[in-house]
Amino acid sequence: MVEIYDVAVVGGGSAGLSAAIFTSRLGLSTIIITREIGGRALINSPYSRRSIENYPGFLSITGLELMSRFEQQARSYGANFVFAEVLKVWEDGNSIFHILTTRGEIESYTLILAFGETPKRLEVKDEEKYEGRGISYCAYCDLEECKGKVVAVVGFGERVLLSTSLLSRVAEKVYLIYWWGGIGEPIDLTRFLEDKKNVELITLSSVSEVKGSDRLESIIVQGPFGEAQREIKVDYLFIELGFEAKTDFLKGFVELDENGKVKTDRDCCTSRAGVFAAGDITDSRYKQIVISAGDGARAALSAYNHLQRKRGGTPLYTDIFALKKQRILERFED
Repeated sequence: MVEIYDVAVVGGGSAGLSAAIFTSRLGLSTIIITREIGGRALINSPYSRRSIENYPGFLSITGLELMSRFEQQARSYGANFVFAEVLKVWEDGNSIFHILTTRGEIESYTLILAFGETPKRLEVKDEEKYEGRGISYCAYCDLEECKGKVVAVVGFGERVLLSTSLLSRVAEKVYLIYWWGGIGEPIDLTRFLEDKKNVELITLSSVSEVKGSDRLESIIVQGPFGEAQREIKVDYLFIELGFEAKTDFLKGFVELDENGKVKTDRDCCTSRAGVFAAGDITDSRYKQIVISAGDGARAALSAYNHLQRKRGGTPLYTDIFALKKQRILERFED
């Protein structure tokens, strides 16, 4: 028999992990569906001077460490994880939500959308074919698989350096392909590479082709201005090209704004009963880790109250004084 979870959370960033902490601690069976842990918080790297300094309780903390703590806390309360991409969601006639993922179908009684903005693809031939079979968008998620392996990372900015830094600790060799399309503040790559003897830097380049049989075996690195191509044999390729909102699969399921963000009310409720949304994927104006985490908590409490009402239980934070007043009035009326 297929297990139906009380709550399915789509997203493994601050909003999704916070939601899972609250729902799991309230005793609801919870599963988190995500392609990676951390989301945009990971741009605050452990080697960077730009650590997170506005999250309450920490004078300074890296995004990796903060999100790792979120994940650990969610797991400690019993939350389950599946690392996959959501392809489609729908609700059946029994008010059960179905989430079709790249690793199968998941069912739940409530749904919390907290996936933020998703990683951008390279958009090269066979990229999707090798996803999960050598191509990854999350170095942190696949770190254990890279021990003693040869890997490559393509991208730009601090996020690609974070992935390279993590992988250099376990991999035999890391190719850092600093993408020519990258924009943003200058980064001192020489300083970054000082203590990383197993990292080879390939600047102003990109990956133009991925090759293999059942799984990824090599990549073609293309320099700018028609320079000669270079084939490199690798076990893994990590793609770090930034983020974009991908909510096309939600069209017709919940109401979206003109930018494709999910519309919510002050309790993180969407236009569909039983579906809630939190964090950067919503139409909320402000995008901060602490705000996303707060959204996740509110969405979790709203999901809990929704289930309590359906199951005849008592919702959290009921106005006790209003109930007492109502009961007194009912006695006088009798």
